[in-house]
Amino acid sequence: MLFVPLPFVVSLLLLIVIVRMLSQRDETMTFEQRLFLLLACAYALQSVLIGIRWGYDFRAILPAQAMLATFNAALAWVCFSSLASDSQPRLGPIAWHLLPALIVGVMMFAWRDAVGTAIILFFLGYGIALLWLARQGPNGLVTSRLDGVLRSYHSLQITGWALVASALSDVAIGFDQMRNGGAYSGAIVAAGNVLALLILGTAASIASFDTSTDCERQETTPSPQERAATEEDAEVVNAVQELMRKKALYKDLELNLSRIARKLGVPARRISNAINRIHGISVSQYVNNYRVEEACRLLLTTDEAITQVAFEAGFLTKSNFNREFLRVTGKSPSSWREQQRIPDLREAA
Repeated sequence: MLFVPLPFVVSLLLLIVIVRMLSQRDETMTFEQRLFLLLACAYALQSVLIGIRWGYDFRAILPAQAMLATFNAALAWVCFSSLASDSQPRLGPIAWHLLPALIVGVMMFAWRDAVGTAIILFFLGYGIALLWLARQGPNGLVTSRLDGVLRSYHSLQITGWALVASALSDVAIGFDQMRNGGAYSGAIVAAGNVLALLILGTAASIASFDTSTDCERQETTPSPQERAATEEDAEVVNAVQELMRKKALYKDLELNLSRIARKLGVPARRISNAINRIHGISVSQYVNNYRVEEACRLLLTTDEAITQVAFEAGFLTKSNFNREFLRVTGKSPSSWREQQRIPDLREAA
């Protein structure tokens, strides 16, 4: 019977994720989207290498496996940190993150006994860095599309914790090598590879159209220190309101906080703080309020399908539209339309 190691199955699943990412994007992929696509491909390759190493005990592949694992941790940081910066990404600073993989590659031949420790430290370092980045909240991901910023933030958190967990699994493997001669290392690696799939799945969700409701609660709870609004906050919010009212900026499907900041000439963090202090909600919810208002107008004055109404109002996914419509009106779009039209029918009668 043909033996197919579990990591090869995981690689196939990752390939499906990659195809899905490509099918959801047009030819004009942004730099950030290309980075996440590269991350997906790198994880698929890593899964193949793990399958070769532990499925067929091919030890010659160890240097490549160690270097790629370190590269993936660094690449995860590069991907998410690019979402938190509204400046144009440059290859120079990104190239510095190739150093950990190169260091591990040199150590594989010069100081092999310390490679495991080095990989653990790199994983912990990048994992903690991602979790520290997540402390800024969803509004910190200024280049992430507002329609999907909650899921992006959720992905950031999970990826950070997953890197930390991967480091701990490496510690477990080292402990197993010392105590049991590596008897359980294969099982630990297999479980860790499934965890890598989780990392990739959440990271690849940046390119998907799903949203997460769990992290929305984290986003909509401003701290007490942020509730004291100032006159400057009011001016910023008025400027954003003018963009929404007069230019209907909320209809932009790819709208993000960075784009709003560029149009106003105001730092993104200042905009998010001002909206939070004045209205007590996030930027994405503030924009979605205008989208729901437009959707209500279309539902009341046209016979367009609900999906078409969602797109015209600025929502990219029907699931996000339904959730936000329920948040604002307390009803589903179909129920709201039906309820609003009943009085009209009575008047006509």
